[in-house]
Amino acid sequence: MELYHVINRGVEGRKIFLDTQDYARFVHDLYEFNDTAPAIEFLSTTTHEMSGRTTSRHRKRIVDIHGWELMKNHYHLLLSERVEGGLTLFLRKLSGYARYFNERHRRRGTLFQGRTKKILIERQEHFLYILHYLHLNSLDYFPGAKKWRERDKGTIPEISKVFEYLKNYRWSSYLDYCGTPNFPSILTKTLFEPSFGGDYVSSLKEYLADRTAEEIDSKSLEY
Repeated sequence: MELYHVINRGVEGRKIFLDTQDYARFVHDLYEFNDTAPAIEFLSTTTHEMSGRTTSRHRKRIVDIHGWELMKNHYHLLLSERVEGGLTLFLRKLSGYARYFNERHRRRGTLFQGRTKKILIERQEHFLYILHYLHLNSLDYFPGAKKWRERDKGTIPEISKVFEYLKNYRWSSYLDYCGTPNFPSILTKTLFEPSFGGDYVSSLKEYLADRTAEEIDSKSLEY
């Protein structure tokens, strides 16, 4: 199995999520487009269905989504293929979000910045920290924690407030890994769960406190 960190952002840095409806629509697309069947863009699937209820239609997933994080102007996904060519097919279908966005917000033109970036996770150190990296991205919006990417991340004050903030940021796989169902039906947790022994919060706290841990090459994660 090959694991990929997938990233794309808005053209010229523009926002690709303007409100809760946009975020919810993209989460819907992560669920709906992960199927060998043709995408039905306006199916009646709701966020409640994605939060645990099942639909009557049989599904055959084309990728596993091991982690995800949505930001105002970009997104991060951790994907592996379930079928040959599944990654390419899924990302092509996911581009349908741009059609929804343009129609809803009455705009034209390209929404995303070029081709989606796909980074193969090859090193063990990269694997150990990549899920933390995704879930901490939202700290860019939290005052006092913007240095979480740097080697002095252990100096971030008021860690308890940081984790309270993360607990209230719904647009990622963080809550599901913490045992609080958010959008469990889109997520596959079995790959990462053994690496933090069933206590994800403690694992993330250790990462934030560790100044000596080998850092992920940030240049390979953002563009």
